[in-house]
Amino acid sequence: MEHVIWVDGRLHGPDDRVLTAVDHGVTVGDGVFETCAVYGGRAFALTRHLARLERSAQGLGLPPLPVDAIRAAVDETLAAAGPDAGRLRITVTGGPGPMGSHRAAPDTQRPTVVVVAGPAARAETSRAVRVPWVRNERSAVAGLKTTSYAENVVALARAYAAGADEALLANTRGDLCEGTGSNVFVEVGGELLTPALATGCLAGITRELLLEWGADAGLPVREATADELPWTVLDEVAAGRAHLTLSGSIRNVSPLVRLDDVDLAPGPLSLEAQRLFQARVADDVDP
Repeated sequence: MEHVIWVDGRLHGPDDRVLTAVDHGVTVGDGVFETCAVYGGRAFALTRHLARLERSAQGLGLPPLPVDAIRAAVDETLAAAGPDAGRLRITVTGGPGPMGSHRAAPDTQRPTVVVVAGPAARAETSRAVRVPWVRNERSAVAGLKTTSYAENVVALARAYAAGADEALLANTRGDLCEGTGSNVFVEVGGELLTPALATGCLAGITRELLLEWGADAGLPVREATADELPWTVLDEVAAGRAHLTLSGSIRNVSPLVRLDDVDLAPGPLSLEAQRLFQARVADDVDP
């Protein structure tokens, strides 16, 4: 299917020119975004995604978001996309602005809202590589889902060149942090542990739901405490003494079957978490 695009109150074709060359999202990556899975023509967990979009916009210093208008744009976009849509992206940028990093005066800012629907491919399992770059947990944008994605592009290119589909990153303190577009869960000691938000990882919606739904189902899943998941825990994964699972809006819950050049078997808790998540997704499209 072709992408269906909504900008400035109306739908556009995939070849339409819809952004000015001085949009701050283009010139300096001044923007925030959300990606939702789409099931049966509806965006999954849209309320949670919009709440995180608002938090990211506030953290970046953008004006308050027109959430009701964005919801209406999502409905219009998905209606036009039809049943083949599997992914929805909502992007809000700083809008037209100076060529430098500073923004236009607050009373003149006109943020740009872009909604795009398109296809998505999901894999039951994932393959990842360790990369040498780190997340800065003390960054001004740590934990925000911004359009400044160059670090992720470089890291993911390294992963794809190695035959993987995700790259894993530590933070500056040597903690396991996250993937370029996923959160991580380590199956170790009879539990599923995910790095705490203090490591600088994104507060993923799938991560959040798995923690909630896992607790409801009696699955031993929780946030790790400080220093409980050092970067070196991946050596345990590579040796088969621990297991790793990735979570994300398109992946859902996806056990790792290869780390660097080592083939791995998914762990039993990882597989149970995957089954649980898929079952709960089918119950409620906006949990």
